[in-house]
Amino acid sequence: MPSTAASTLPEILAGPLLRRLEPGRLVLWLVASRPLRLQLCLQPEGEAEQRHALDEHCRQLPLGRHAVLHLIDLALTQPLPQDVRIAYDLQILGDPAPRGLADWAPHLLYDGRSRADFVLKARIDQLLHGSCRKPHHSAADGLLCADRLLAAQPEAAQRPALLLMSGDQVYVDDVAGPMLCAIHQLIARLGLFDERLEGAVVTGSQALYADPVGYYRRAELLPALKSNQTLRDKFFGGVEKPIFTSSNADNHLVTFAEMIAMYLLVWSPVPWSLIEEEQPPLDAEQQRRYAEQRPCIAAFRQSLGQVARVLAHLPTLMIFDDHDVTDDWNLSARWEQTAYGHPFSKRIIGNALLAYLLCQGWGNDPDAFAEPLHACGELLQQRQDDQLDARAQDALIDALLQFQHWHYVLPTTPALLVLDTRTRRWRSEGRLSRPSGLMDWEALCEFQQALLDHPACIIVSPAPMFGVKLIEGIQKLFTYAGHPLLVDAENWMAHRGAASVMLNIFRHSRTPGDFVVLSGDVHYSFVYRVSIRHKRASPTIWQITSSGIKNEFPPRLLDWFDRLNRWLYAPWSPLNWLTKRRRMRVSPLIPERSRAGERLWNGAGLGQVFFDEQGRPERILQLNADGSKPVAFVAERDEPQPREIPASP
Repeated sequence: MPSTAASTLPEILAGPLLRRLEPGRLVLWLVASRPLRLQLCLQPEGEAEQRHALDEHCRQLPLGRHAVLHLIDLALTQPLPQDVRIAYDLQILGDPAPRGLADWAPHLLYDGRSRADFVLKARIDQLLHGSCRKPHHSAADGLLCADRLLAAQPEAAQRPALLLMSGDQVYVDDVAGPMLCAIHQLIARLGLFDERLEGAVVTGSQALYADPVGYYRRAELLPALKSNQTLRDKFFGGVEKPIFTSSNADNHLVTFAEMIAMYLLVWSPVPWSLIEEEQPPLDAEQQRRYAEQRPCIAAFRQSLGQVARVLAHLPTLMIFDDHDVTDDWNLSARWEQTAYGHPFSKRIIGNALLAYLLCQGWGNDPDAFAEPLHACGELLQQRQDDQLDARAQDALIDALLQFQHWHYVLPTTPALLVLDTRTRRWRSEGRLSRPSGLMDWEALCEFQQALLDHPACIIVSPAPMFGVKLIEGIQKLFTYAGHPLLVDAENWMAHRGAASVMLNIFRHSRTPGDFVVLSGDVHYSFVYRVSIRHKRASPTIWQITSSGIKNEFPPRLLDWFDRLNRWLYAPWSPLNWLTKRRRMRVSPLIPERSRAGERLWNGAGLGQVFFDEQGRPERILQLNADGSKPVAFVAERDEPQPREIPASP
């Protein structure tokens, strides 16, 4: 029998999220307030309904007294048809009758529909992609673009094959005061598990939540030792970044419960209905910041029903970038020594990685996570008085920090390769403070092997492989000056060895003739077409960057960078010979609504890419979160083009 507290809670707190879907296998994610017996009903268009009991296909992991993660992995004996709408209903079994989506989550259904649906595409003919969804940014949520698209184009042929989220799905290191308040209330409401904290002034999670410096002053919770000053600055005080971004880590999430609550609050409107905002005690300056952030969080909350509807209709794949764990995660060998050398900072990173495993990583490739998921299940089951065992938690974190299979490959047409550019870094041996390469030698070799003999492929790289030369040049100057953290000096060209190997991969004779690289991270959007100079059978590389979903670059600053980049790195400029990609021909595509030849588009939203039969980009759009007309990226008229990119109709 459920407890009295549990009986007053909604049965489903978040989800279902459609994750990796294939004709013979369906992977879904949801969190409920108690263990549930579930049934999945499937009805391909024009066929009879199928019913699948999920008792043996659903792993249940407790996250708290009233929060249970349900990981659904259903193998089908009869493959589902492709390129048709497949209606589905996730039913809760119980007396007096099963209850479906229309009963417990009507906000997930589009008008006129009694069930949700999805489409399994035989090939990737179009997809959506984006990154950087920051709840308290003033921009509208870019995932609303997908909701409008699905509402207006319900037919199977018009449906995107995938939604790819290429990093910073959550910002655990940059949290608004009202969001942190909601997180703490949700932890209490659901009884999310406590933990002990080593190396901090506070001894455990409850002490952290109750401490008056828990809001906007978390730097003060670290030990006041000179040797920990770097940790203090990195994980709570932040570092000043006057050019590219600002670090607001003074509300950095710490505990596993805080991380889980954040995921629930950014993916579902239901948890918000369980709490009532009660502003914590704050001084005058903190109250000002809290009041400024409150309207953005309120607007974010209002659109979550539509966001949840998108995630229930589109297969969604994800990969981490830094903010999913912490800003500048693994930027350099020195950073790693400092961060992992202290138990408190190591726990912070580990908790974020553990939450990523459960909420994002598993759904990309369940087979790769069998061992860490088993260890995670043991940690969550073996607890005392709703508190996690500290030794088991640290042991699991150690294992996750050594785990090397966060990347994954989809056997689609064209092939889809999603890269882990965060954990398998090519570290600088000579100068530990220099930025690490985004992938080490072994990871790059595996990447090349996965590419061999494919005619075309789609690569997801959270950071652009081919970025804006001026900005990368500024990052290089700051690195030489010994301050890479000031400008987020993380790009593929920042490390000589990694850059050289990556460029050589594109020159290999057995790699695809067409590469499409999908990226985010930088908070603006652009498209480059890249080829190799002086090579008769050069592959074509399309660098397509869409960022952010709910984040933007400072507009005036980006305008200056765009203008200066065009002047300083024009085709005739000798500065091009100082770059590592001087043997590559990089041709920008222009946003259709460009005022004066700008190459960079600044606006929250989602990227949409259409592919032809050979897996080459046929149309490249940026969908705008503000609801304005989509922007097409088109070739410059005065440049000869082997394959023209038509504008949006």
